[in-house]
Amino acid sequence: MGRFDSVLGVVDLTDEREQHIFTFHPEVKALRKHFTTTLSQPDIMRRSRFDPKVLILYRTLPPKKYLAIAVKTNRRNFILTAYLTDKIQHLAL
Repeated sequence: MGRFDSVLGVVDLTDEREQHIFTFHPEVKALRKHFTTTLSQPDIMRRSRFDPKVLILYRTLPPKKYLAIAVKTNRRNFILTAYLTDKIQHLAL
């Protein structure tokens, strides 16, 4: 389990969620070192289209890619998933 300081407060990454991320998005394993900066200093933040309690934090990574981390905001904030993308959701906060 990991804990990160973020713009949303403390965010947890459970072992189960980390396993999910690395299984379904194996390219993110090499980007784990960017989680701290992505969560504490995101370039862009968007609300999920599917769940108003989920915020997606984006950090630009060269060349023209984004590390996206989806955080469920509750009494206890936790990472749902993380993935690499070249698109940002259009919904603003």
